[in-house]
Amino acid sequence: MQSISTYAYEPRIAGGSEPYPEYAGPISLDTLIEEIERRRDEFDQVSHVPRDMIAKMKRAGIYRASTPRRFGGDALPPPQFLAILERIAIADGSTAWVAAFGSANTYLAALPIETQQHIYAKGPDQVFAGGLYPLQPAVKVAGGYQVSGQWHFASGCKGADWIGVGIGGTPASSGEAAAGKPFTAVFPASDVEIVDNWSVVGMQGTGSHDLRLRDKFVDAQWTFVRGGHALIDEPLYRYPAVAYQAQVHAAVNVGLARAALDIVTGMSGATKTTTGAPRLADRGYYRSGLSKAEAQWRSARAFFYESSQAAWDTLIAGDPVTPDQANLMRLSATHAAHVCADVVMQAYQMAGIAAIYRESRLQRLVRDSIVVTQHAFLGEGTYDASGALFAGVPPVTPYP
Repeated sequence: MQSISTYAYEPRIAGGSEPYPEYAGPISLDTLIEEIERRRDEFDQVSHVPRDMIAKMKRAGIYRASTPRRFGGDALPPPQFLAILERIAIADGSTAWVAAFGSANTYLAALPIETQQHIYAKGPDQVFAGGLYPLQPAVKVAGGYQVSGQWHFASGCKGADWIGVGIGGTPASSGEAAAGKPFTAVFPASDVEIVDNWSVVGMQGTGSHDLRLRDKFVDAQWTFVRGGHALIDEPLYRYPAVAYQAQVHAAVNVGLARAALDIVTGMSGATKTTTGAPRLADRGYYRSGLSKAEAQWRSARAFFYESSQAAWDTLIAGDPVTPDQANLMRLSATHAAHVCADVVMQAYQMAGIAAIYRESRLQRLVRDSIVVTQHAFLGEGTYDASGALFAGVPPVTPYP
């Protein structure tokens, strides 16, 4: 697969402590993935994807994927972007998770148009990250809000140009926040302190550190409701934003499961056991397990992409996404995340004793895939809410 697009780009310094390297032209997705494969251990060790790698993801078009076309972006169809994330995840889960925020600019489409013009003034390749919870109180002042607090799980914050935080004080005119959509304030990344405290068993390379602000002013024009009504009149911004974020995270597990299956398949004939027992390929349980896992992966993946493509086709036809379609988008994302985590574990078990060593990549695949299933958008609560809609009763939580 070639680069998402070829484009001119003005080199710029982003909001972090280190500048991005000078822009050197577009690169292909294949070239990007080759480097990710070489450096994934480094990302895990430093607990984030470094800024030079973020710059290369920009060059591959990842961070213009959800930038409006009116600002020079690609506004890619979601199924196409999900397939890109799946490919990156085969190489490394953490990098794919950070790349997934190439979709997050769909949230920014709810900002005033003038604010969006400012964000994209230096080019369409803008990286938006956020730590929204716990929501922190904000003091309403003339023209905006004074914001203080600390927020968790700001994935990719060390490579961001812009950072959003969740605050209280939602305008009374907006009923969306009361429906579970948090009021969000956006700052240049250089204005936000990163609390380096990301120490976890999986997805270590995502750099999902805490954020901190102390009595920082934000103009009201730089606030919006996450998942609120977009002000950009392009098909992508009518695609359900929250469902899209669930999908981009689930796509990571789709890729991780593919990687695990490829690894355990590759072990079938070449791996000699410690005890001298038959090769894996000569064992009935391995052959059956491999075929069942492959079927599970393909089935979950098909449902996942089918629901995304159906919603997109509806939008392109000029119609809104229906509640039933939005439900299937969320359900298929959760289903894919959990089934693919199960597939990774099955691959680990089929690999036998060789998989227990730290140098086995299956170790990290297991840890990373489990973390994906813990995301709030992909948790067990999705099944309850989805089932409520099938049963014709209101979900107990905001959904979909």
